[in-house]
Amino acid sequence: MKILLFGANGQVGWELRRSLAPLGEVLALDRAGADGLGADLTDPDAVARTVRSVRPDVVVNAAAYTAVDKAESEADTAALVNAVAPGAMAAAAAELGAWFVHYSTDYVFDGSGTQPWREGDPTGPLSVYGRTKLAGEQRIAAANPRHLILRTSWVYAARGGNFAKTMLRLAREREKLTVIDDQHGAPTGADLLADVTAHAIRSLAAGSGRPGTYHVAAAGETTWNGYARFVVGQALQAGENLKAGPEQVAPVPTSAFPTPARRPHNSRLDTSSFRSTFGLVLPPWQQGVERMLQETLRT
Repeated sequence: MKILLFGANGQVGWELRRSLAPLGEVLALDRAGADGLGADLTDPDAVARTVRSVRPDVVVNAAAYTAVDKAESEADTAALVNAVAPGAMAAAAAELGAWFVHYSTDYVFDGSGTQPWREGDPTGPLSVYGRTKLAGEQRIAAANPRHLILRTSWVYAARGGNFAKTMLRLAREREKLTVIDDQHGAPTGADLLADVTAHAIRSLAAGSGRPGTYHVAAAGETTWNGYARFVVGQALQAGENLKAGPEQVAPVPTSAFPTPARRPHNSRLDTSSFRSTFGLVLPPWQQGVERMLQETLRT
């Protein structure tokens, strides 16, 4: 199996380089491309040409415009990267009979209610980012029936910056933290996303899975405040010297931190369809965060 991976140096892309390797030959491209192959998603024609040139069995797109607030003032660029380019890549893959795997987000929903979102629920993005990601889903589905779109939420990785590292830095500096407590979701590790992607691709190649859009996130739910409290508590147990403990992480509403882009309050995702279709278990969010912290606190 030949796999073409875009966004190879991002959080999910970096983990995909590892998880996809046992499936076959992986050509992993970052934005700079390689050997004349274009991989910058602001140039949809170039990335489509790359797909046609490589002639892979599977295209995995882990590249995206993820600067949620910046997208409000860079809507055209966000649309190119999140919608136009993925649609062009999916169409090129369809010409070859190749699968196209893509990642989307809970931001395609309006964040209302308290029930986990199911794949068929009405969408209603609140931001430019959410609208461009939804447009990407629609273009991919229209261009290539052999597609797998995985919607996820609150993605983190040990590599690079993340929410947990920010909380630990602040807890070392301050005696009190204020963190939002009215947004609900499940922190989901890039390593988990990469691993289940590889399993799903293997199932699809074997004819035992179904194409379509699925929700993938770690099990359980929390708020950003609960996430921060867990991180600080785990760090203290590991012997970290912090000024603020879990009890000093104060809850505040989203309105306390105004941002250009509106965030959904309800980012819960119902993952039952993915789990039953591909026969996989999605572990509790605490398990992945604890593992990430063990790696982070050693460095």
